[in-house]
Amino acid sequence: QVQLVESGGGLVQAGGSLSLSCAASGRTFSSYGMAWFRQAPGKEREFVAGIRGSGGTTYYADSVKGRFTISRDNAKKTVYLQMNSLKPEDTAIYYCAADRSSRHSRREWEYDYWGQGTQVTVSS
Repeated sequence: QVQLVESGGGLVQAGGSLSLSCAASGRTFSSYGMAWFRQAPGKEREFVAGIRGSGGTTYYADSVKGRFTISRDNAKKTVYLQMNSLKPEDTAIYYCAADRSSRHSRREWEYDYWGQGTQVTVSS
């Protein structure tokens, strides 16, 4: 069983920045597609950003494009999400997810493993 542990969430003012980390287990981490999803109160979980195993291909939800950056360090088995120019509507629980097939996916059901989530709150 692959385990994912998020960290770095917290409270930040609108316009500020925050960096999230996701530490993963498993010796085949480099072959996994990784992604960040988020879920705000009363809303469905939504895709935020994804990255292929090689790290050479990244993709984003339109709502965060140009503000967020996903990256990975396969040697450290860690995925990052750098969030800049944060808005109150970015407030949510952020989840790290892994896809064993490394598909270029924005679909929640195509990810095999999930972290417990970390809270991000952006004040106005």
